[in-house]
This record gives sequence, structure tokens and C-alpha cells, in this order.
Amino acid sequence: MAPHFALFEHAAGYGLFKVKEFEEVATFLPQVEEAVADVSKFSQVVSLIGFFPFKTAGDALNNINAVSEGVVTDDLKLFLETNMPKGGKKGAVLGVVDSKLSATINEACGIKCSHIGVVPEILRGIRFHFTKLVKGFTTSTSDKSQLGLSHSYSRCKVKFNVNKSDNMIIQSIALLDQLDKDINTFSMRIREWYSYHFPELYKIVPENGTFARCVKEIKNRKDLTADKLEALEAIVMDSAKAQAIIDAGKMSMGMDISPVDLINIDMFAARVIGLIEYRKELTVYLRNKMHLVAPNLGTLIGDTVAARLISHAGSLTNLAKAPASTVQILGAEKALFRALKTKGNTPKYGLIFHSSFIGRAGAKNKGRISRYLANKCSIASRIDCFSENATTVFGAKMKDQVEDRLKFYETGDLPRKNVDVMAEAVEEAGAEAKKNKKKDKKKRKLENGDSTMDSQNSTMETSVVEENGETPKKKKKKNKEKDAEKEEMETTLNSTAEAEDTPAKKKKKKKDKENDAEAEVAVNGHAEANGHEDPTSEKKKKKKKK
Repeated sequence: MAPHFALFEHAAGYGLFKVKEFEEVATFLPQVEEAVADVSKFSQVVSLIGFFPFKTAGDALNNINAVSEGVVTDDLKLFLETNMPKGGKKGAVLGVVDSKLSATINEACGIKCSHIGVVPEILRGIRFHFTKLVKGFTTSTSDKSQLGLSHSYSRCKVKFNVNKSDNMIIQSIALLDQLDKDINTFSMRIREWYSYHFPELYKIVPENGTFARCVKEIKNRKDLTADKLEALEAIVMDSAKAQAIIDAGKMSMGMDISPVDLINIDMFAARVIGLIEYRKELTVYLRNKMHLVAPNLGTLIGDTVAARLISHAGSLTNLAKAPASTVQILGAEKALFRALKTKGNTPKYGLIFHSSFIGRAGAKNKGRISRYLANKCSIASRIDCFSENATTVFGAKMKDQVEDRLKFYETGDLPRKNVDVMAEAVEEAGAEAKKNKKKDKKKRKLENGDSTMDSQNSTMETSVVEENGETPKKKKKKNKEKDAEKEEMETTLNSTAEAEDTPAKKKKKKKDKENDAEAEVAVNGHAEANGHEDPTSEKKKKKKKK
């Protein structure tokens, strides 16, 4: 069915075009394709009805993100409702490039949409001649808008990451696999190189890392004496092997080697040892990262296998979205398509084969246990992806379930039901979440207590400085309003304190007056006895008479 209208999403805005007529039968003929490339012929078929420009770059980014996810924005809905014909709206067909967007437009606006047939060819012509079909729109402005939107869209996609940062896991597991290959290649090279000088060493020490350490310690086999026995024993972790190395060095059939060659071999051995040590550090980093990103999946099948599953799926979200049947054969795509092509047996397992459960199962039960393990892996990945609190409770419970299923295949003992196990896991996860909350509260209290202690210490230091009379070097400027408020507060406090102390002061004054009167009486009596009177006592008497 040929569309009556066509919706085109440009970096500058939405464009709605009316399609007059278009060749459906001979769409892909070269003559029709040439006519689409010609502006004069294509403009007779397609004409612009309306154009809705985006106001800002952020608005353009939001609209294009929504279109890519198949969501109808308010701007697009308003644009279609205003520009589509109201009378023949139900019978009109709108050509859209995306199937998801066509379905959502049909639900939101009630407009029939189509994305097949001649629609892609029409939209290709609109995209090719968009700047000429819209008046006042030049190629330079189109290029600038497309460049700016492409940069912001790609930047947004790079920053966009759902729930977990699993990009580091993908890169670290890829680096780990590459390091394994490099270490094996370099170890084989150093083995062949040093075997010209000491060929018996590889038979005694077949391990790559230990062989490189022995080469770095021994160097020239003629200098190998009993003094190096302790060092070799520390490397090999066996006294008999260390003694065998020394004995073989004395009776070796190898050729003599120059000091320059020994220096190069020693440097190469040091590089191999450094790579081995870095590989150990990388495994620890990967284990810690898996404990943060996907703890349940890591506890279920191991950190390396879980990291390979995430890397092969592309992200933890993609792995969580995949069904259990896809997780089961993830990594065995070639074998699957070969089996479908030749109509043979499809593979039973992919990357899951590296877990210990499938190796422990019998030959008849490998397919069963791989299917069961893939089911549990899909559940664990969904829990890790969409849960807020990271716990290993569900992974441990699922691991026990797989163990019980292995026992069931071997002995026939019935395992527990999944409902009961998951109910226990939910209870344990809730209890663990409560404990973590309590720990966080205690940490916050301790941090707050430390901050208060620091503030108290600072106040004590300032008081000590003031007592000693030492002024600080840097003085902060104080606001006059704050000083006035402080003075007002001090005056109010002093007035209240004086009001409280007045009765006590009055009582003290009465007692002091009584004591003064008694003292005056004693002094006056003594003065009368001596025949003298004090002038002060006379003045007081006059005051009393008055």
C-alpha cells in the first residue's frame, strides 16, 4: 500500500511530506532510481507540507534519542496532529523509516503507518534532496546541524550505561586472554633460547613461570654451585628438584654461551616474569570488579567464565535480556549454524563448558546440566543487572541448587523446590541489607563524632592562644551586624543575671549595715571613755536626727 504522507527526521527538525504518486512495481529499476536522484522529477512526486524546527541542541538530542528508541515525543505528536489532514486522517497512510516508531505513532495518534514497500525509497530521495525541498534551508546549515547532533548523540551513547559499569570487565578479560597467549609464546621462546646452553633444565622444571625464574637465577650453568641451592629451592619449592638442577648443570650437554647472549636472555626472562606478575594483579582486579558489578553470576560459575559471558554478550544488560537458551550456546555460534546448515545435532554448550559443573557431570547428563546451569545464569545476570543492592546470597543459593541437581543425576536424591530456595534467599538478602544499613549509620555517626571532636579541638586551641596573649596571624573580617547582635545578647544576659542576683545583694547589704553599726557603737563607747569623739560619728548622728 503506497503511503500518502512521509515523515522524515532531520537533525534540524521534523519534516512532513505529501506523496502524490510513486512507482511501486518498478521501484528498484535503474530508471526509477535515476528519477529519484533527479530533483526536478522527484519534486513533482513529493511536496513539503510542514516543517517543525528544533529550538535548541538539547531539544534535538532528546527528540532523536526518543525516535531511535521508538518513542513518540510531545513535539512529534503535536506536529502530526496539526499537519495531518483531519478529514481523511483515518484513511491516510504515513510512511516512517522505523518499525517501532510506526507502531508507537499508530497507538499514540491513531494514524496508519507503513515502513515497507516504497517507503524506504521515498525517504532516501527526501534525505538526498532535503535542503532543496525546504525553503530557506541551505546545505551549510544542514551539515552544521548534522555534525553537532552526531557529536552530542555519540557522546550521550558513550556515557549511557545502565546500572553497572561493565566496560572495564570486558576490557580486562580481553587483556587477560591476550596475556595468556603472550606469556605462552614468550615462555616457549625463552625455553628454546636457553636450551642451547642448558637443555636439561626444561625436563626438571616444565612450568613456564618457574622456568623463567630459574633462568634468571642460574644464568651461566658453569657458575652453578651449592651456594645457589637455597635460592633454587625457594623458586622450585622442592629441595630434591633444586639438587637435581645443580647436578644436571655439572653434567650438562649444552653449548657454551657468550656474556652478551646471557645478558639478553636475562633481560627477556625478566620481562616474562613481569608479565606473569601483572597477570596475577589483573586477575585480582577482575575478581574485585566482578564482585561489584555481577556478584551473583561470579559466585555461580566463577569470575572468569562470567566475565567471558558478559564480554561475548556485549554488556551485562544484553546478557540479562538474553533468554536461557541463548546463554547456553553463547560462544558456539559457528557450531550452531553449521549444525543448522547440515541438519546435524546442535551444540549443547558454549562458554558455559569452562565451568566445573559440566566437567563433573556424566556424558549423558552434560546437556541437562548445561541447560539447568544456563537457566540459573540468566536469573543471576538479571538480578545483578536490575537490583539496587549488590549481594552474593542468590548466587550462593543457585550454586547449591546446581550441586543438588548433580547429586540428583548421580544418586537420585530429590532436590529442593526452587520456590523454597528463593524465599530463603530473599529473607537472607533482606537481613543482609538491614545489617549494611546499620553499619552505614555507625560509620556516619563515627564520622560526625570525629568532626565534632575536631571542632572542639580547634576551639580549645583558639582559647589557649587568647590566654597566652598571642594573636593569630590571619584575622577574619567580622560583620558589624553580627557584632551588634552579640553585644545585644550579652547585655540581655547581664541584665537577667543582675535581676537574679539583686535579692542576694540586698541581704548582703543589710548584714554589712548591721556589722557597721555594731562597730560604730564599740568605737563610740571607747571614744567616750577616752573623752574624745570622732567627727564621723557626729556626722552620722546628725543624719539620724534629721
